[in-house]
Amino acid sequence: MISAEIISAWVFVLLTLCIFSFLYKDNPFYKAAEHIYVGVSAGYVAVISFWQQVQPNMFGRLWPSRVDVDDGSIFTSVWYTIYEIFNFISTGFGILDRSIFPEGGIKGFDEIRFIYLIPFILGIFMILRLVPKLGWLARWAIAYIVGMAAGLRFYGYLNSNVLIQIKASAIDFSSDWGTIINGLIVFIGTLTGLIYFFFSKEHKGSFGTLSKIGIYFLMIKFGASFGFAVMGRISLLIGRINQLKDYSTAEYNYATPIILVVIIISLAIWSFMDGGKKKESAA
Repeated sequence: MISAEIISAWVFVLLTLCIFSFLYKDNPFYKAAEHIYVGVSAGYVAVISFWQQVQPNMFGRLWPSRVDVDDGSIFTSVWYTIYEIFNFISTGFGILDRSIFPEGGIKGFDEIRFIYLIPFILGIFMILRLVPKLGWLARWAIAYIVGMAAGLRFYGYLNSNVLIQIKASAIDFSSDWGTIINGLIVFIGTLTGLIYFFFSKEHKGSFGTLSKIGIYFLMIKFGASFGFAVMGRISLLIGRINQLKDYSTAEYNYATPIILVVIIISLAIWSFMDGGKKKESAA
């Protein structure tokens, strides 16, 4: 009997083996799996970002629940008439049952914040990138995002990468010997690492010696980081191979061996045909 679990297992095995087929060489199976992965990931992130960020935090502030903000004024009526128009359009002009804009406003806030018209307009500018004649408007949105992100990142990096690093490099000589030695190692590694990246002075003499010490600290750091990354990837690979092994049983209709054989045969045929085309083009 074919169930949703068995279908999921077959899809899992197929996509996994398609990715592994790149170990042979670039081929249609790998390209198809790569495109599916990128497309599904982009779509998933877009949907999650909209329903968890844009819809509640932007539209929810522009059009909160009308029960909480309706003061009977003409302006409020006109403002929520615009909302009802968006609601009608998002339902496919009344065809669909579900709407991005629920009836009566979006719950969560009790005040209309017109300042959120700015991100709303900038978001429209970003979409206009798809229109060649109006694509220049997207530069305003991009400039805002880059400038704001640069300012926020600068503050974050100043605290995490500079101030905290300086604080961590300070040596507390009132502690035990083990802590003092560790502090000295961190201080020497930080100082010599900075000296290595100081190019205003030629690396000769004592300055060059300190620079070489910095190289050793950097190589240890890069080696440890690379080893940790490889260890994590190997752990993921072992888990994936174990899953492929589990799906090779009769419970899952021998998904792994069947799909593996099909992919191997298909790759052999594709390689033979591709080799023949290359010989014809060369001739």
